[in-house]
Amino acid sequence: MKLFGTDGIRGKAGVAPLDHETVARVGAALTREFPTKGLRVVIGRDTRESGTWIEEELARGLASGGAKVVSAGVVPTPAIAYLARTEGFDAGIVISASHNPYEDNGIKVFSGAGAKLPAAFEAEIEHAVADSSWRVPAGAVPIERRDDLAAHYLEHLEAILDDAGPLAGSSIVIDCANGATSALAPEFFESLGFEVKAIGASPNGRNINLACGSTHLQGLSREVVESSARLGMAFDGDGDRVLLVDHRGTVVDGDAILLMSALHLKSENRLPGEAIVATVMSNLGLELALRDHGIGMVRTAVGDKYVMEEMVKRGLALGGEQSGHVIFAEHLFTGDGMATALNVLGIMAASGRELDELARALVTYPQVLVNVRVKEKTDYMRVPAIADIVRRVESSLEGTGRLLIRYSGTEPLLRIMLEGKDGDTIHAFADEIAGAVKEHLA
Repeated sequence: MKLFGTDGIRGKAGVAPLDHETVARVGAALTREFPTKGLRVVIGRDTRESGTWIEEELARGLASGGAKVVSAGVVPTPAIAYLARTEGFDAGIVISASHNPYEDNGIKVFSGAGAKLPAAFEAEIEHAVADSSWRVPAGAVPIERRDDLAAHYLEHLEAILDDAGPLAGSSIVIDCANGATSALAPEFFESLGFEVKAIGASPNGRNINLACGSTHLQGLSREVVESSARLGMAFDGDGDRVLLVDHRGTVVDGDAILLMSALHLKSENRLPGEAIVATVMSNLGLELALRDHGIGMVRTAVGDKYVMEEMVKRGLALGGEQSGHVIFAEHLFTGDGMATALNVLGIMAASGRELDELARALVTYPQVLVNVRVKEKTDYMRVPAIADIVRRVESSLEGTGRLLIRYSGTEPLLRIMLEGKDGDTIHAFADEIAGAVKEHLA
């Protein structure tokens, strides 16, 4: 069974690979394959109702291999990455399906250095789980609960921005997606001196990401405008990414955040290599704007894990995704929504410029993204009707735009992205490709 996708293990809670026994075997396999014996593991989760039993099954498997399990409770994903690195743990595990609906869940594993596991180690865990020669003993195991760990993470965030400074008293709207930041972000930003209006901060186990958060920004935009707030921020379900909204309700995405952050870091001589890392989904406008300021851009496959790996390999300080996963190497080697928001607020405070002005530095090419649900992830280029259209579109866009087609790593979707100078043309191309995919693969 293939367990790991682009961001850990993900699926419908209660159904393989997230059934009770497989989850326990994943925990046990981690202890079997990890080079350190007598593991100390910290676990965190988001607000999904299935998170509690998944934590218990993981603990059962981990304990069967001699691991000690500590639960930090409901905390953002980056909190676990940070705690694994700083609190003497050998590994950290996050139970979350990020922006997916509550019926789904997932498992992400971090090393004791706070980095996501390499693909080779994930393959070893998959192999161990598939080995039918061993079983996980039945029975509940004790889990140590540490409510203080979340506070340690917040103290770490204060190193980025410990008070609002010239922004003190500013009204901001925070959408917590009814997820992992709900109990932390509003109070934390208030403690820095901001006037906070929180929405999407009343989780009930089933409303995570439901018409809120970074994938549903309409409510945040409306609230920012109606309340005359200075800006808004929307986290996803596990808090490892953020998208922003300026005072006019206009969305500021990860590309714009990367550009303003890169320019700020370069101005302070904190951008080693004078380059950043982004993915194939980042707009061509970001690449051109960076080039105008003498900053290079390296592209990777989609997934903040791949961004992180490239940053480490090249010794770079900044990387991220259009979706709002932004990695500041000075802070942590994984996306952190709260840290990203703090960095942007810090740039505003240092420059005296509003968010909309900072975001205007990015002039984007028209881009369209279409998701088509498929029965199975087959090679679409082996379907002549699809392949002919793809080749024709690529030829038409040569030198003036891009076509990127890829399967989602977490859902049965084929993602079709086009970018070019003329919006009508790329929308027509996208509809044509999507129509062929629906006819032959849906």
